[in-house]
Amino acid sequence: MSEQTVTPAAPATAPAPRRALALPGFLSRSTLLRHLLLTVLAGVVLYLLTQQLDPFRNFQLATVAAYLCATAGLTLLVGMNGQLSLGHGALMAVGAYTVALTQNALADRGITGNQVLPLSLALGVLVTMAAGAVIGLAAARLRGPYLAGVTLAVAIAVPAATVTFDEVFNSEQGLSVAVEPPPLSLGRYFPNERWQAWVALCGALLTMLLLANLVRSRVGRNLRAVRDDEVAARLSGIHVARTQVLAFVVSAASAGLGGGLMALLAQSVSPGAFSLTLSLFLLMAVVIGGLGSLSGAVWGAILLVALPDLTHDSTLLVSLSPAAAQRLEGNLPLAVFGLTLIVVMIAAPGGVQGLLRRIGARARRRVPAR
Repeated sequence: MSEQTVTPAAPATAPAPRRALALPGFLSRSTLLRHLLLTVLAGVVLYLLTQQLDPFRNFQLATVAAYLCATAGLTLLVGMNGQLSLGHGALMAVGAYTVALTQNALADRGITGNQVLPLSLALGVLVTMAAGAVIGLAAARLRGPYLAGVTLAVAIAVPAATVTFDEVFNSEQGLSVAVEPPPLSLGRYFPNERWQAWVALCGALLTMLLLANLVRSRVGRNLRAVRDDEVAARLSGIHVARTQVLAFVVSAASAGLGGGLMALLAQSVSPGAFSLTLSLFLLMAVVIGGLGSLSGAVWGAILLVALPDLTHDSTLLVSLSPAAAQRLEGNLPLAVFGLTLIVVMIAAPGGVQGLLRRIGARARRRVPAR
């Protein structure tokens, strides 16, 4: 009988785990390309959204975009660099008045058209950057309540200066802003609110793109290192004072752009629109949205528009005298913001964005592994 050779069976192997979907190689390697893709996708979604909204909702969306510029810059300063600012409302006023004066000066010289809007906004950003550099130089030497005191003085001094120099800023009445209607190429009856939303959203998307890349760069790592431990950052070769001044300049530029957009939306500027209350609202908004995250700045900007609107609607449901209703409507938004801040800090110390991250992580843990 011939021998039969038996081939040993191959050992059974467990099926290879399914790999998660990965980004293409060039997107995983390039932060700039990844952020550009996200910005383009967000722009397409927002463009389609503006086509469906009515004029009032488009105006609200434009206001959210203008506030987003300021809240994103304040998030960079407070959440990622650890510097407290109570004067960002005043920085928005600097940008708004610069845009108003530039638009009116160009209109007086016969230079009109929507092509001058980028020039006015850029000038507003540059002037606000200069103001932020001055404040940042002082802030680099101060800490804690002393820094808060300086920015608080700025929040009070800037509106007061517009009243003092009334021949330039027209005191409490403020200035009207010369703004051209939408381009005729869009149609004779194109809604002005949709055009305003497009302009404001372009500014907000550009701000988020630049800040997102800055946060992911070496400058962003230096900002967080200074926030965590100044002594360790200094020993590792980081110029602490220069980093803090840079954070103030970038944050001021974002606030100036937001203020300029607000001037274009309202087509007027006045010191009452940029009071200390606005600075407090901005700070509470970034804390509620989530410090240290640009996504939290988005939630904060939405709350800045949504909460006052909700409080206004709630006052209409209560039968009060006109004087009492006016006092309640003036003070209720600040009280609602304060109450919301307390609730969020107790229930979700990381803000709205931190709460969403926790919910998402918990949901992923509950999904059984395949």
